[in-house]
Amino acid sequence: MNKIVLNAEAKVKKYFDFVDDVKEYNQEKVLNAFIKNKIGLEHFATVSGYGHDDMGREALDSVFADVFNAEKAIVRNHFVSGTHTLACCLFGNLRYGDKLISLAGSPYDTMEEVIGKRGDKKASLIGHGIIYDEVPLINETDVNFEGIKEKIDNSTTMVLIQRSRGYSLRKSLNIQTIKKMIEIVKSKNPDCICFVDNCYGEFVEKLEPLEVGADLIAGSLIKNPGGGIVETGGYIAGKKEYVDQAAYRLTAPGIGSEGGAMLNQLRLIFQGLFMAPSIVSEAVKGAILASQIFEDIGFISTPKPNEIRTDLIQTIKFSRPEPLIEFCKTLQMFSPVESYLTPVPDEVPGYDDKLIMAGGSFIEGSTIELSADGPVRPPYAAYMQGGLNYAHVKLALNGIVEKII
Repeated sequence: MNKIVLNAEAKVKKYFDFVDDVKEYNQEKVLNAFIKNKIGLEHFATVSGYGHDDMGREALDSVFADVFNAEKAIVRNHFVSGTHTLACCLFGNLRYGDKLISLAGSPYDTMEEVIGKRGDKKASLIGHGIIYDEVPLINETDVNFEGIKEKIDNSTTMVLIQRSRGYSLRKSLNIQTIKKMIEIVKSKNPDCICFVDNCYGEFVEKLEPLEVGADLIAGSLIKNPGGGIVETGGYIAGKKEYVDQAAYRLTAPGIGSEGGAMLNQLRLIFQGLFMAPSIVSEAVKGAILASQIFEDIGFISTPKPNEIRTDLIQTIKFSRPEPLIEFCKTLQMFSPVESYLTPVPDEVPGYDDKLIMAGGSFIEGSTIELSADGPVRPPYAAYMQGGLNYAHVKLALNGIVEKII
């Protein structure tokens, strides 16, 4: 093992006790939800066709609702991505003439087409008559609380709060920041729906957005809450009226969350959720180690090793396309699946710029597994995330250091 890696690990081990404390807290929360809902083998059985009266699916929704402190949750393998869950929440709860405001600058790339900032305008929220606005960040990094106060009024129907940074260098939003944002919104308009994109954030902190005043959250099962074993899907949780409207968008009015065969996926989703707090903690430890290593060898990397984490993502700024591409190629070499492939920048649905993506994952696109990607555009940053176990992240980082040196 390279001395740079070992020295970095020695520096950051003092932070791991805090990560373990969060893990144990969240593991108890998940365990209690399983016990409360009396989960048994009968809940892993599958049904076919319409999926009516599926006791396992109903129990799964109840467990997620308890874990995230929600009135209701809908957890389905029918969601194709995190973006799909977000789109169902937005289209389900917004109507012609309603106003949506993004509170932390422009949202993630794939959301720009959902909103209508680019792409097929007719299919977008704007194309359906939704009014859209956003609160610019301060110096493109920090939340503008004063700007939020100025933007929110009685005409604001919903605000979108993206917890993770997406493909930008802004700070990810920790729970206390989200709480402050929601308090400002509710003080200006108590009826405004506070909707949090929770992708990459589940189980990184002790509290979730619904516990600090959010009305609705959504995320992907091939990220944190799937524990690295769920094959596809997503979840939506929050106040019953808003979850129901989102469910009608996923299926149809009158069906909502009452239909949808789970196709023998229930056990995996239950088990993935149970494993999630431990898997997330491994990924967070790997991100902290990565932060220290990149700092020690002279790269601009955020968050810093001593910063409290709210998501899995570690950003490395390269400022040129060549080192970004080389970094992703090297990480691919240390993946358990398809290590022999060479990633190249290419077009990906939902994105305007070419992306370079590395990550030999057992599940395609799974970002709870160790991966790195980034748009080939300034500032040419790599977004590294995930890791099913800390040892793999450490080995991959060692390989990257050896390659760089």
